[in-house]
Amino acid sequence: MDHKENKILVVGASGGIGSALCRLLKAQGATLHLAGRDEEKLKDVAGEVEGKAHEVDACDSEALLELCKDIGKKDGTLDGIVNCAGSLLLKPAHLTSQEEWNTTLSQNLGTAFSVVHAAGRVMAKSGGAVVLISSAAAQKGLPNHEAIAAAKAGIEGLMRSAAATYARRGIRFNAVAPGLVRTPLTHSMLSKQSSEERSKSMHPLGEIGRPEDVARAIAWL
Repeated sequence: MDHKENKILVVGASGGIGSALCRLLKAQGATLHLAGRDEEKLKDVAGEVEGKAHEVDACDSEALLELCKDIGKKDGTLDGIVNCAGSLLLKPAHLTSQEEWNTTLSQNLGTAFSVVHAAGRVMAKSGGAVVLISSAAAQKGLPNHEAIAAAKAGIEGLMRSAAATYARRGIRFNAVAPGLVRTPLTHSMLSKQSSEERSKSMHPLGEIGRPEDVARAIAWL
């Protein structure tokens, strides 16, 4: 898909999937804005894709809204937002603390809601596209995934409701739900050969996903 001249904001742009997406969108001609909490990592990726880095915590919906308003004002439009922000917690429910639960919801479902909230305000007149990141864990019961599965399932419900709400305003909402992807976030899960082989056996293709695989699906949407 040709994204020439599209202005796209990637939240969580310095992560494995986020950075792969930025490289792909740049190759397709998009003008990129990169948002996240780690300013140094953001600047590294922004320099590579000739984008603009914005240090912001997407858990703060008002802060993200102000950023989107500013981009729309300076660039004329904001055509797309992707939320690649998130976290991973692998613990059974009885060993998950209240703080871990709250953090998992905030960093995954909370950031997704911030993006939907901002898109509904900023894209109301011009339309646009929003892509959120869910997980196969939201649809398939996996052990020790209670908190993250609940957060990602919430993202899918949010996406479907937002799609119905904002369709008349020309805003499209979609989500991708990958399985295990080889990123810095999942490094600890794949650091042992035995763990990696066990993970591969759970995938029909017999291999671990790559960030570029997910990036192509997001860019298409």
